[in-house]
Amino acid sequence: MTERKPPHSLAALDARVREAQSRQAGAKPREPAQAAGASALGFAWRVGLELVSALVVGVAIGYLLDRWLGTKPWLLILFFVLGSAAGLLNVFRLTSGLGGTVGYRKTPEAGAATQHRGNDDDEDQ
Repeated sequence: MTERKPPHSLAALDARVREAQSRQAGAKPREPAQAAGASALGFAWRVGLELVSALVVGVAIGYLLDRWLGTKPWLLILFFVLGSAAGLLNVFRLTSGLGGTVGYRKTPEAGAATQHRGNDDDEDQ
């Protein structure tokens, strides 16, 4: 009673993929001002999310430990402060270029990092 449709062939899928790629290649690239604005907005969202998520995790841990141990509100206050400090530390790492590891900065651009200084002995020859 019900007829099954034959599955699409791989050739048809390949043709659709090539068509989509050609349309994408012909699309007008975004202007640098739009790209910079989108990048700045993404950075701002990430900073806000880092702060809020660290604070939420700290408060949740403090609240759950307070309920379990019956120490209301001391652990909640302690983990609120620790969560706030963790959020600020994450934002500091994000904005200063430290990345995920403590104590190591991102390496500078390959060309700018190494300036070759000529040997004084080479100049005499």
